[in-house]
Amino acid sequence: MVKVREEAVVASGLVKWFGIGEARLQAVRHAGFRAYFGEVILLVGPSGSGKTTLLSMVSGILRPDAGTVSVHGKDIWAFEPDALAEFRLRTLGFVFQDYHLFARLSTAENVAIPLILQGMPWDAALAEARRYLEIVGLSNRALLPPVKLSGGEQQRVAIARAICSQPEILVLDEPTASLDGETGRMIISFIRRDVLNDRRCILIVTHDARIHEYADRVMRMEDGAIVGVEKGGACDGP
Repeated sequence: MVKVREEAVVASGLVKWFGIGEARLQAVRHAGFRAYFGEVILLVGPSGSGKTTLLSMVSGILRPDAGTVSVHGKDIWAFEPDALAEFRLRTLGFVFQDYHLFARLSTAENVAIPLILQGMPWDAALAEARRYLEIVGLSNRALLPPVKLSGGEQQRVAIARAICSQPEILVLDEPTASLDGETGRMIISFIRRDVLNDRRCILIVTHDARIHEYADRVMRMEDGAIVGVEKGGACDGP
């Protein structure tokens, strides 16, 4: 019996313009795709091809000028502002390229932020944050500020913060861009082995061809459009 994959995200006809007048530029041109729970998708292409813009629209961060993004059959861009913020908080985890860690907070406090925003008491949130730091191999860094961590360690802190609220959709923007090859592969291997599950979909913007082996599918963008989809090295399906 063939197992039917459950859709995590359905994006359709997404369009985004920037600028006005003669400087107006179409960053994304009627882009769409389907992503499923239990898979890792890489979005690749030249700088300026619209990769981050596309996933920012999928993530509820950047409003599209046209098109829809459906999660559980509901168009997230039809939500009222409070409902959209709730979606981002409880359904989405986003790991930014520069991590966005707060310098004045400890590593554990940085990880605890989404839990605090969800209403978890401070002590309980810190305890849960320490549990996720242990998951990413940083339990001995809980009290340190981010400046005391290496680039790879800061990346793992950002991942711990993104997954501590159990998001169904995890988006990573250039997760290996500032890492050496060995550390980059370690991070993606960790994501594939310990973060991916059958109730989570992972979408990654990358220029790093070395991590294609960890993806189920690789989508290519050029000039704001998705121009091709191919199997990644982790794909074991037809």
